[in-house]
Amino acid sequence: MANYRSHFSRMLTAALLAAAPATAYADKAHDTLTYASDTEPENVSPYHNNVREGVIIARHVFDNLIYHDLATGKYQPQLATDWTWVDPQTLDLTIRKGVTFHNGDPLTADDVVFTLNYAVNPASKVVTKQNVNWIKSAEKIGDDKVRIHLVGPFPAAIEYLSGPVVIYPKTYFEKVGLDGFAKAPIGSGPYKVTAVVPGKGVKMEKNANYWKGSPLGTPAIGKLEFRVIPDQETQLAELMTGGVDWIWRVQADQAKQLESVPNLKVLAAETMRVGFLQLDARGQSPGAAPLKDVRVRQAIAYAIDRKAMLDNLVRGGARIMNSACFIDQFGCTDKGVPRYDYDPAKAKKLLAEAGFADGFTIDLYAYREREYAEAVVGYLRAVGIKANLNFMKYAALRELSRAGKVPIYYQTWGSFSVADASAFTGAWFKGDEDDLARDEEITKLLKTADTTVETETRLKTYAEALKLIAERTYLVPLFSYSSNYAFTSDLSFTAQPDELPRFFQAKWK
Repeated sequence: MANYRSHFSRMLTAALLAAAPATAYADKAHDTLTYASDTEPENVSPYHNNVREGVIIARHVFDNLIYHDLATGKYQPQLATDWTWVDPQTLDLTIRKGVTFHNGDPLTADDVVFTLNYAVNPASKVVTKQNVNWIKSAEKIGDDKVRIHLVGPFPAAIEYLSGPVVIYPKTYFEKVGLDGFAKAPIGSGPYKVTAVVPGKGVKMEKNANYWKGSPLGTPAIGKLEFRVIPDQETQLAELMTGGVDWIWRVQADQAKQLESVPNLKVLAAETMRVGFLQLDARGQSPGAAPLKDVRVRQAIAYAIDRKAMLDNLVRGGARIMNSACFIDQFGCTDKGVPRYDYDPAKAKKLLAEAGFADGFTIDLYAYREREYAEAVVGYLRAVGIKANLNFMKYAALRELSRAGKVPIYYQTWGSFSVADASAFTGAWFKGDEDDLARDEEITKLLKTADTTVETETRLKTYAEALKLIAERTYLVPLFSYSSNYAFTSDLSFTAQPDELPRFFQAKWK
């Protein structure tokens, strides 16, 4: 870490010496915004990846049925011009006419029906099931009318239709299949994909035929290029030398130093992403037997100084989280939820009571923010838990976890930017392949909370489930994430709390 920071300081000094007031970092002349991130979606198809980089591409290339206006909190028409609840399990939508996909095919009710039925088909192997498993089926009931049948009442349906649920072109998808679609995806959004280069990134250009009146607006920037750069030091070097125009997840101390670089702007904002430890409470993975004892799991929670991590590593308006959700999501609460404030003495006492006075050795896995995971390892070692860090790429680690081979998983989850607690709890406690606890009582409570129409009952049931999750310590919430953005000052860019950079709203100055 010291060598890394020293090298960064040298880069920063060189950048300051080389910078002149008139220097323009952005590729404004070619109207191309190049942005970089450290993770590559294993598949550009939105239903077949669940990394944030994939979500960002999806929001630029595909349209939703409904638009959620963050400024007002209201839902507006997008591909659906209107929608009506027939009953708590039936939703009718009118599909907008005059919208075309990037290949010129008209977007119709048939495309909507195809997409929804495809997404809920188990053979489609959708990665994040809770985004669509509330849908039973869809049918066409008129030239521009679609009826969605729900598995049960699901009050958050409109929120999901405005987020992770996007629409595919039926004819094209059936022709090329998933493999072909991953190489050349077609949507109806403000940008169209021109190239997908595995290991390198994705190129997009403005959709000249994007439908007028879209709540997303007409994009101002002609081309977007997403570059996969796993090493943050390389990202910083590229930014300071003009190779890229925009990066994020910059470490707090480096973001502070970048503020002095001419022609760069730094912005910090809290996001919906939550960092947490997922624990194999059933003890099925190698070396996880100690985790079957709740006292051991609670000791892990008490061992971590979340405030110190927040103050020294995260910063930027992030907050400590005490519940298994993002606190501003509907249904998320930490009232009545047990708190595990930093108390290493209590952690050691609990370990001794559980028969591990001398500690034990266990593997901890992570895929991003290595310095955060290393801090957790340090705190665990201080109370006698010798955690060995295994740092891997996300897709491989996700499959390892689903195979029951990960004892402690340093996780993060941005809930697909869905402002409902079901988007968090549904991913980790609904009995699916990512649920390491498989607690039937909690799963039952969450299914009730997800499907209850009456608001007060829904809130009360979520609170009960969240209290049990904390008491049984299946998951140790750490903090919300603050994202530090750094970009050329030639770019007009605004961050949003849902962790979705809206490049379709960005402009050159």
